[in-house]
Parts: sequence; structure tokens; C-alpha cells
Amino acid sequence: MKKVIDFHEGEHLSVPLLITGITKGATNSGAPYLTLNLQDDSKAIEAKLWDVKPEIEKELEVGKVYDFEFDVILYRGTLQLKIVKVLPLIQSEIKREDFIFKSPIAKDKIRDEIGDIINRIQNKTIAKLVVAMLNYYGEDFYEYPAASKIHHSFMGGLSTHVLGMLKLGLAVAEIYPEVDKDYLVAGIILHDLGKIEELSSPIVTEYTTEGKLLGHISIMQAHLYDIGKELKVDDTEEFLLLRHMVLAHHGHLEYGSPIRPLTLEAELLYLIDNIDARYNTITIALKQIDPGTFTPKLFALDNRQFYRPKK
Repeated sequence: MKKVIDFHEGEHLSVPLLITGITKGATNSGAPYLTLNLQDDSKAIEAKLWDVKPEIEKELEVGKVYDFEFDVILYRGTLQLKIVKVLPLIQSEIKREDFIFKSPIAKDKIRDEIGDIINRIQNKTIAKLVVAMLNYYGEDFYEYPAASKIHHSFMGGLSTHVLGMLKLGLAVAEIYPEVDKDYLVAGIILHDLGKIEELSSPIVTEYTTEGKLLGHISIMQAHLYDIGKELKVDDTEEFLLLRHMVLAHHGHLEYGSPIRPLTLEAELLYLIDNIDARYNTITIALKQIDPGTFTPKLFALDNRQFYRPKK
């Protein structure tokens, strides 16, 4: 079965694809059409279904896989699908892993590497808080994305993001011995756990009502506070500083943090978070273009277009 990443202009294909978004529209003459966000496990692509019939519109649903017949066209420099026909499929017979972006690292490998790093935490209070929070979220930590879009927006993206940050953080701590590894490791593991409640699911991810109203920083701070009370460590400096790291990890008030970083480890957490997130955003965009060309504008990076060198 041909993958989206291998589509070329001028092709006429029939391929099963997952719907991740549906937007209604109307032409200047009033004819209804749909803009569909489609994907397999290689890439997402936008599609247009013109002169859509009510019975077809009623049938289409986000989160389901359909067999699409379409022409691959070039629109404003980007490939797009012009849908000719849509056929329903029996969803119970679909292998969903064929249509979902997944971490490039095996889940068991991520779990083992993060577990090994946790076992090296020397401060018992910090270790207790980290283990308790991971136990609270359980397997979801290894299943959820780190965002609905932008960076690490794939199944397992949250734990992949954390592992990348941990490796970077430990390397930084080797260069700068003044860094407290226990605080930095714990802050990295804890900082984004609230996204498990901010986001709806690992598949076709959207923001929950709680996520929209509270945000992952507030959600995580509340759970960490409750667990610190349960563990009876709420009068310790470790508990206070880890809460600070969670609250400050976006670095700036305008980026969603209620307080700016005021410890060395909190500042490093903010910077390391940015490095790993931006690296992921850029490299994913570069993989989808040919050498010697520029990416589309990346909204999360000030609408800059990044160049992929010829090799």
C-alpha cells in the first residue's frame, strides 16, 4: 500500500487513510465542500471533497479510516488531494497502527532508559515524588503525545520528549558540575505530565475541556501538590522547588508560566525543553521535503522556513 510520504503530483490513487479533521466550507457559488485532514503513519495531507452530498458528509467521521479515491495535485507549492470517491470500511478490521504517527523509539526501550535514570536519583524525597507521579499516570505516560500539533505530536511523544530532554540534561550536568542532577532530572520528568489530562487521547488528539480551561501546568501543579501532601513531604524544600520548576518551565509569563525560573535547574529545564521541542519540529519538517528546498512556514518557529542542505 502506497504511503502518503510517497505521493507525487499527477497520480490517481485509491488508498485507505485516517480522518483527523473535517472543516466545512462553501464556494463562491454556494456549493458545499469539505476540507479533510488525512494521514497514514508516514505523513499528513490536506484533501478537498467538492460538491459534497449530504449523505456522504453525514457518513464521514473524525477518527475513522475510509478508502479514498483521489487525484494528487499541487496547490500553492504543496501536495493536496482532490477526492473523487469515498468508501466506508469495517473499522474493526483496520490496523490502526498503520495510520498513527508513532515514536521512533520502542516503548520498552524508553521505559527502561527512563527507569534507569530514575534509579540514579540520590535524594529520597525527590525520588519518592517522581515515582509517585509516574505511578499516578501509569501507562498513559508512554502512550500520550506531547502536543496535539507542533512537536512530538505522535503516539508516545510525551515519553520520547522526556527521554530526549533527560539525555540532554545529563550531558549539560556533566559539563556544569554546579547543576543538581536530581532536581533537573525530576523537573524534566514531571514538567509535562499534566498534558495527559490536557489532551484527549493518543489518537486523533484534541484539547480536553479541562485542558482548555486550566492548562497542563496548572493541572500538574495541583496533582503534585496533592501527592506531596499524601507523602508528607509538603514541608520540604525539595517539594517547593519541584513545584516551582513545573510552574516556571515555559520560561515567560506570556508563554503560560505564572512565574519565571528562579533557580539554576528551573532555567535549564526551560532551555532544554525548548531545544528538544524545536529540534523535533524542525527535523520532522525537514524529513518531508527534498534536499535543496525549504520547509513550509513553521508557525511555532516564527513562521520561518528551514532549508534542507543538498547532500
